[in-house]
Amino acid sequence: MSIIKKPIITEKMTAMGEELQQYGFIVDRRANKLKIKQAIEDLYGVEVHSVNTMNYSGKRKSRFTKTGIVTGKTAAYKKAIVTLAAGETIDFFSNI
Repeated sequence: MSIIKKPIITEKMTAMGEELQQYGFIVDRRANKLKIKQAIEDLYGVEVHSVNTMNYSGKRKSRFTKTGIVTGKTAAYKKAIVTLAAGETIDFFSNI
């Protein structure tokens, strides 16, 4: 089971990383804070101060087409905001 699925690279999360040493990740829905902390420390080699998690449920979507109404649902996911210790940073673009 891969705990860390992908980092969140948005304008807001980049600003939080520069100012507050906080980084966002999409994680496995079954992962708890201790597993997330251990995975981030192993993957990036940094010291994690705290982890906050948020569960997002899937939203219902519908659109009108020629053949009628098409309905569906977006995927549910879990987001983790990781705060690093003072002086620590994560560079997502170092190996590009």
